[in-house]
Amino acid sequence: MKISVLGCGRWGSFIAWYLSRQGNEVYSWGPEEDYSYRVLKETGRNEYISLDEKITLTCDLEAAVTRAEIIVISISAQGLRGFMQRIMRYPVSEKVFVLCMKGIEAESGKRLSEVLTESGVSPEKIAVWVGPGHIQSFVQGVPNCMVIDSENDRLKRFLADSFRSELIRFYYGEDLIGTEIGAAAKNVMGIAAGALDVICVPLKGPLMSRGAREVARLIKAMGGNELSAYGLAHLGDYETTLFSRYSNNRMYGEMLAKGQRFEKLAEGVATSKAMLFLGKKYGVDLPITEVVYKVCYGEEGNDEARCREAITSLFSRSPKTEMYD
Repeated sequence: MKISVLGCGRWGSFIAWYLSRQGNEVYSWGPEEDYSYRVLKETGRNEYISLDEKITLTCDLEAAVTRAEIIVISISAQGLRGFMQRIMRYPVSEKVFVLCMKGIEAESGKRLSEVLTESGVSPEKIAVWVGPGHIQSFVQGVPNCMVIDSENDRLKRFLADSFRSELIRFYYGEDLIGTEIGAAAKNVMGIAAGALDVICVPLKGPLMSRGAREVARLIKAMGGNELSAYGLAHLGDYETTLFSRYSNNRMYGEMLAKGQRFEKLAEGVATSKAMLFLGKKYGVDLPITEVVYKVCYGEEGNDEARCREAITSLFSRSPKTEMYD
């Protein structure tokens, strides 16, 4: 298949590498001024992968999108709407779009597939690819499980069957709302986990349990299946997000608690804002998300004491039944 991967950062470069190894004809696109693109152009590699000679690296967006049967997008979630305005200038109505990114539009609370639909892409042409796994592990041959979801049952099955390998076992998603919200929300829990690592309070077990329950309530209120919160997109991704040294969101929380600045992208920051928007819209209690949002968007100089105070505030809440709605 002819596939173009738009975005050649950490995850995008891996996706191009992986799909090329599956025998596909792959273009890897990045903006000419982007650091990730320049590194690949000048050296043929980045800190994660070596660019296979079968992959065509380009900064020509028109060439990338017009030649592809499948367009895979892997960029910052908050930049998706503006990026789609550029893409929709070209004849892409018959293209399949696969979102390999995890987030919610902060200002609107829209899921990323909704952003594509509002940009003019048919829902029948949209799929999302999410789930656990770090590039550093994949390139070492460590396998993992992921999920592909879509409103189009035939499309998600075709993609999962086409992309599967001994490195990634794909499952067919059954709830696009739950898959997208769950995938985005796990990054919020990752930030909380990073702060806990600094505070040295052994609460990751409760964080996983209460975090998944919190997200399940939101998914249900939005019309999805609350059980999706316990699948690969959310709870199944906790190991790589809450514990791994490779997790950007966990590292963001750790450095935040130390009063230091984390320079890489941590999607959980904007996602905490988006989730609070959705919580108010649907009347859902999101206590962990609220604490993460307050710490992330609070005053400069957040440190261990502030994070400890924020976490302690959760313990002063009134008693609830464990599985309350």
